[in-house]
Amino acid sequence: MNSDDLNIAIVGATGAAGGTAIDLLFERKHPAGKITVMASERSAGRKIPYGDAELTVIKATADAFDGIDVALFAAGGLVSRRLARKAVERGVFVIDKGSIFRMDPSIPLVVPEVNGDDIDWHTGIVSTPNCTTTPLVMVLDALRKLAPIKAVTVATYQSTTGTGVAANEELIEQSRKVLAGEEAKANVYPHVIAFNVLPHVDDFLENGYTIEEQKMLNESRKILHDDQLLISATCVRVPVEISHSESVQIEFESNVGVEDATRVLGDYGGMKVVDDPAQNQYPMPLEASGKDDVLVGRIRKDIAHEHGLVLWLSCDNLRKGAALNALQIMDEALRRNALRPAAERTGHAAEIV
Repeated sequence: MNSDDLNIAIVGATGAAGGTAIDLLFERKHPAGKITVMASERSAGRKIPYGDAELTVIKATADAFDGIDVALFAAGGLVSRRLARKAVERGVFVIDKGSIFRMDPSIPLVVPEVNGDDIDWHTGIVSTPNCTTTPLVMVLDALRKLAPIKAVTVATYQSTTGTGVAANEELIEQSRKVLAGEEAKANVYPHVIAFNVLPHVDDFLENGYTIEEQKMLNESRKILHDDQLLISATCVRVPVEISHSESVQIEFESNVGVEDATRVLGDYGGMKVVDDPAQNQYPMPLEASGKDDVLVGRIRKDIAHEHGLVLWLSCDNLRKGAALNALQIMDEALRRNALRPAAERTGHAAEIV
């Protein structure tokens, strides 16, 4: 089967990630007649441009998945909890963008470049990681081939589209008001985000970390199959529309040279090294926006740790951080002839790895 033959549903089509998935399908020239766009009842009937055609939004219901081959869920945990398994019952391969299934041991959490093999044991649903976890695990997977990793310290600089359309609109409106000398008011975030940074992404936990920071630890361990991996994260919201950036400090068990690190990062699928500080070339959100690759640069020895490296990355959070990763999961499942649950393909339940 060719991917063009698949009937694909986008659940949450009017949101930022869902809209990017539609853009990516258009770039692939996926037939408009094989795309179903779903959202809440409030958005039903809305028209979404698709080249010379239009896609009409329908209400997301269980019956709406009849005849669908693959469904990309990007509408939040409540919708996924209500409809994902019902879609699977109708023979749909579900790829979920939200966090609800990520740490379920019966559901693979996949970045195809890192752990595409995990798709083989799915039971109908495959989850995608948080948009900050995805580029981080790609970097760690590349570099752990040089030496085992002891610990990682990461600070993220996350764009407002990571929160959603309303947050990004708030950034733009607040910026206009500040530049006009008017008072800007916060609604989506607890403070004004325009011309500001918030060291606060998601709710705080008792240990002082936020849920977003804890996700980076838990999800990275699951994707990399390494329950002993140590990650300390500080997640920061910045006044940028698209692309998340990360400052990453990695401590290895033995020495890793900058040249070797640069080589393996450059050879890794889905990553591009942008690292020429003398020419002011390094990853930036503006450069990462609209691109599929994770941009990596500022690769240097960590002078605070004997066997440490420091680097900087930028990644389009709506593409590789969300919609692109989901479509790549679909591609990998199709390549492996694994759109159907493992039990249906093998005749017995798959072993969870």
